[in-house]
Amino acid sequence: MRVIGHRGCPALAPENTLAAFRAAATRLDWVELDVQRCASGELVVFHDETLDRLTDSTGLVADATLAALRALRVGDSDETIPTLREVLEALPEDVAVNVELKEPGLAADLAAVVADVEHEILVSSFDSEALREVREQTDLPVAYLFADEWDDALRVADELGCTAIHPRYDLLSAERVTEAHERGFDVNTWTVPESETVERLREWGVDGVIVDDPALGGR
Repeated sequence: MRVIGHRGCPALAPENTLAAFRAAATRLDWVELDVQRCASGELVVFHDETLDRLTDSTGLVADATLAALRALRVGDSDETIPTLREVLEALPEDVAVNVELKEPGLAADLAAVVADVEHEILVSSFDSEALREVREQTDLPVAYLFADEWDDALRVADELGCTAIHPRYDLLSAERVTEAHERGFDVNTWTVPESETVERLREWGVDGVIVDDPALGGR
């Protein structure tokens, strides 16, 4: 079972920073990150729509230029908000990357950024349109993220030609994991909070767990 570092594992360093990804890469074969576009057009790695929770600034990430974002610090650290390209350059090539798209309209730029990297890339999103664009414009595999409505989500994943599904962990049962596998999907689940749940998911045959702390997956 793959253990995937959620936002680079905030148990190790501030989420979605180069420090977090570098730390996760010493213990994990997979990391997960969030991508959106800033005002100057670059793809930046940041989860929230706004800057308020993670920086001492306010407002939308989409309204800030890369130069403005670089002037900010994440949490109480000296870490800045990186671009997707910077994260991929910082990660060893044998670390696979789950890129979560926070919005549609990113497929072409995503393809350009990952075109010359050796990392295994899996693109996920809650936004079906974002995944549809990736399927239409690239050869990258996609995974549908969801937190409810199991049957509807599998139907959407079928329609999108997904390689995997990414359900919230408390939606799963042994029967649902089997159903997903029979329909041709890998199952990577998020964000698993404790090691006992990781072990139960392993017993059910889940393919991957997304965690904040590598220790939860025994890493």
